Amino acid sequence: MTYFELVTFIRNYQSYIYTGDKLADLALLEEEVSELYRLGIIDTNFYKEARLILLEEKKTKQRRDVN
Repeated sequence: MTYFELVTFIRNYQSYIYTGDKLADLALLEEEVSELYRLGIIDTNFYKEARLILLEEKKTKQRRDVN
């Protein structure tokens, strides 16, 4: 799964996240993924993969901001 695929998946649940701030978007996506997991909509494997993708995106964004 890619970041784009994760965002597209979240949109299936009528959740459109775009604040103009990538780090804020990532935090909101993380909350949304956690909520879907808590409600039993996504399984553990999907949840773990989504969290890893969000973590990688956050690290990439932070590296770009430093350079």
